[in-house]
Amino acid sequence: MKNRKKVVVGLSGGVDSSVAAYVLQEQGYEVIGLFMRNWVDETVTLHNECPWIEDSNDAMAVAEKLGIPFQVVDLSAEYKERIVDYMFAEYQAGRTPNPDVLCNREIKFDIFLDTALKLGADFVATGHYCRKGEITVDGKPVYQLLAGADKNKDQSYFLCQLNQKQLSKALFPIGEMQKPDVRAIAKKLDLVTADKKDSQGLCFIGKVSLPDFLQQQLKPKPGNVVEISAESEIYAANKVLAQGASEPSLAELAEPFVYDKNMGKVLGQHRGAHYFTNGQRKGLQIGGSPKPLFVLATDVIENVIYVGQGEEHPGLFRKALFIKNEDEHWLRADLSLQVGEERDFLVRIRYRQTLEKATLYKTEDGLFIEFENPQKAITAGQFAAWYVNDELIGSGVISA
Repeated sequence: MKNRKKVVVGLSGGVDSSVAAYVLQEQGYEVIGLFMRNWVDETVTLHNECPWIEDSNDAMAVAEKLGIPFQVVDLSAEYKERIVDYMFAEYQAGRTPNPDVLCNREIKFDIFLDTALKLGADFVATGHYCRKGEITVDGKPVYQLLAGADKNKDQSYFLCQLNQKQLSKALFPIGEMQKPDVRAIAKKLDLVTADKKDSQGLCFIGKVSLPDFLQQQLKPKPGNVVEISAESEIYAANKVLAQGASEPSLAELAEPFVYDKNMGKVLGQHRGAHYFTNGQRKGLQIGGSPKPLFVLATDVIENVIYVGQGEEHPGLFRKALFIKNEDEHWLRADLSLQVGEERDFLVRIRYRQTLEKATLYKTEDGLFIEFENPQKAITAGQFAAWYVNDELIGSGVISA
């Protein structure tokens, strides 16, 4: 079997990548396990954990059990430059980045992919719950990114920024499987990761306190928390629009509510507006309200957080968003919109959100997405991803 295809698997120390490596073995590939060391600063991890060492040991144990070569590659310098520094800059500017999406675009399927190809690999594989398809368009192969068969675990959203070249070299061995079946295989093989909990932390950093993490660069800056009433006049125009009294423009629908500190009452203090994000409920440490408080908006210039009571507060909802030209990305370039065109898609603005019906409008300035139903906590810096059925077609960074 000298002509076996070689695959480098990103062994993360979790059950999904462990079983992915096994599945590839069973499919006849020559498999190499690689662990990415992307973070070396343990001062921000919780419970005195050192996650990368534990995960690396688990990944090595899996490789030994499966009888595949294993090595650790240190990408911490690239991770800091491309992910961590970007995160700090975005939070400081009052936006909320998605490090997992960036990690896949910038690290796993860029730096890591290059490393694998230098080792002579034909493909790289991960434990993502998504699938890859291939069709022919104008006589050329076009690769599709499809939702995972396990709809409860579908992770296609995290890969929304991949391009055709990256996808052509990617394999997703467990994309057709259900999570319980993945764990069952791991238990049958007696893998050390069989009962290991899924990672809930930042991509390859582990469990961290985000405020503590951000305080490495963004120092605390006390400011006011201002409550905006659900009956505030700022929502009056919105109510008129909802009743169909006038026809708003896309720009008006996508425009975030702009608050002023004189619009409401001061409830208390916060540690820094840059630590908070739209829709956030926990971490305000302010009690006494009849309904839970949610962050409506943050103003990092004036250092004010605006909040409202209840998850149905009108300040949490908008019907449209905008993506700048430079932040627009089409995995399926053959389906991209030209200026003046519009098309219906299914869209999500965060991981695990139900796909929502929406219409995309391409203008000279960028891309507008208008939803059939108002969406909660549209947040600048996050990614909107659009689908046709279960295929991810494109994505973009939410500007407003």
